This record gives sequence, C-alpha cells and structure tokens, in this order.
Amino acid sequence: MRVLGTSRRGSGRPTLEEVAARAGVGRGTASRVINGSPRVSDTTRAAVQAAIAELGYVPNTAARALAANRTDAVALVVPEPEARFFAEPYFSDILRGVGAELAETELQLLMVFAGNDRERRRLAQYLSAHRVDGVLLVSVHTDDTLPDLLAQLRIPTVISGRRTGREMLPAVDADNHTGARAAVEHLLARGRRRIALISGRPDVYGAARRVDGYRAALRSAGHWVDDTLIVPGDFTERGGERAMTQLLDRHPEVDAVFAASDVMAAGARRTLRARGRRIPDDVALVGFDDSAIARHMDPPLTSVRQPVEEMGRRMVDVLLGEIAKDPRVRRHGNGPQLVLPTELVVREST
Repeated sequence: MRVLGTSRRGSGRPTLEEVAARAGVGRGTASRVINGSPRVSDTTRAAVQAAIAELGYVPNTAARALAANRTDAVALVVPEPEARFFAEPYFSDILRGVGAELAETELQLLMVFAGNDRERRRLAQYLSAHRVDGVLLVSVHTDDTLPDLLAQLRIPTVISGRRTGREMLPAVDADNHTGARAAVEHLLARGRRRIALISGRPDVYGAARRVDGYRAALRSAGHWVDDTLIVPGDFTERGGERAMTQLLDRHPEVDAVFAASDVMAAGARRTLRARGRRIPDDVALVGFDDSAIARHMDPPLTSVRQPVEEMGRRMVDVLLGEIAKDPRVRRHGNGPQLVLPTELVVREST
C-alpha cells in the first residue's frame, strides 16, 4: 500500500470536491475519471484532468483503497510456462496493449505465470486473499478451471480468447474462423490444390476455429477435405518443423501450407528448405498473427493479421468496466464477448 500526498500554500491539500467543482461535474464523475473508468466522455475526462492539474490534486490512493476495498492493482495471468511467453510474439503484443491502456489509469500491473500445478496453487491462494482488483487471463485452454475459480472468488476477469463458443466470462478474441478461411481462399485463388494445415493445439478454442475456417474454405470451393492433410502443432517453431516433416512424408505432392501461427510457419519453412522445396515456387506458405517473424522471414510471409495489441487494450477497457460496477450486482456470466476482425496481409511467400 502506498500513500501519496501533496501540500498547497494557503488552503491545504485540494479535495476531490474542489476538483469536481472546478471541472463543473459531480463528485462521482470526478472520482470515475481518477479511477480510470471508461464510462466517461472524452470531454468530461479532459475537464477533470485539467482541474486536477490546475489545483495540484493528488489522490490519496491508500485512503481510496481502504474505503472502496480496492488494491489499485490488476494481474495479467499467463497459464503457460515462461519459456513460451518469451518465445511467442503474441504474448508480448498483448502485454504492450495492456500496458498502454493501463498507463492511462492509476492501476499497477502484476504479471503472474501459472504454467504448472504448483504455480497454480500459489496463484489460487494469492487471489483468494483478494490482493488484486481484477484479472486479465491469456492463453486459456478449453478445460482450464482457472476462470471458474476466479468467478467463484468474484474477482472481475476478462479472458483473451474464449474457452468455447458458449463462454460466460467477459472475453476479447480475434475472428479466427474468418481469418483462416481468408488464408485458404487466397491459396486457392493462387491455383494451389493440395493445401495442408498445421493446426494449433486442439484444446484451444481459437485454434479449433482456425481448423473450421480451413475446412469451410475448401468445402465452399467444392474441394473434399482430406483429414490426413491436417497435422496438429503446438504453436512452437519445433512443432512446425515436426508437423511439416509429417506432412511431406504423407503427401509429398503438397503445394501449399497454412500454418496456424507465424512461429509454426517459420518451423515449416525450415523443413521445406531442408527437403529442397522452394517457397513459393513449389510450396506456398501462409501464417497467422502477422508478427515481426512474418515480416522478417525469407521470403516475407503472407499472414493473417490479428489485432493482438488492440486486444490487450480492449481487455483492459472491459475489465475497468467490470471493476467499476457495484460488487453487489456484478455479473459473472454472459459478460461482453468482443470479437475483433482479422486481415490477410499478402507477401512473397504466396
């Protein structure tokens, strides 16, 4: 807990009521601006911030936290090993968006890894003590019980990527199905006919939706879906290598590959080159994410852009709305489900 104070000659420390009066708003509105609530117009927020600057007002965060049972902190929880977090651009982009949005508030960010049972037990104990006001949860698998624990603890939670199509907790996701479909339709339009898929983990809803998009594009074009052309990966470069090896062993005639992440596409590229296959002459290659990896590959990788940084920002926006609600009426089911659009970025690999 931290206490911030300031002094002003003549009349002592300015109060929240003085800030509200100077800005021409009510005390509650001024408080919402200070607490970072998204439910304030830009004009009102600017007026309150100007009044704060003019008066030299500094909120007593310790007093506010005690009065409102708030900690002024949120946790970004990653239920994955640290190695995966630092290996995949997706996570760093999410973190960048979260950090940028939280910078406009007084909330502190706590980052927690929960990649094994011991770490999850420690996390459960920590959260049970209500040491954070809310949780941003990324990379959740279909059978993950952590979101249910957070709901039971009545801790406001927003998920990056739904667990299922019937997700009850607030979630922010990308349109995985449409993005994958666009990737395969692009390959078909380039005259490719034996299009393989390196999918993600089957227990990740977003990965399953990319498989659905792949199938939908082929069926819509009148092609039979050959399940032996679908090999699961694990969103790692090594997984992409292994999957591509398996595909070439099964189907040496493959002329295009859609990898469900740029990282796996990089692994597939390595295998293709080791087997003497030219990209895109012999095999066209498409990834998913449009990360820095896609731009720096040789040749540069065609990829489906998902707005990962924007997803991080929107997660914070939704979480602030959940935190601002009266805890006595806060919902823990049927929360906002935001699905952001994707875009195919065409480069030399196709």
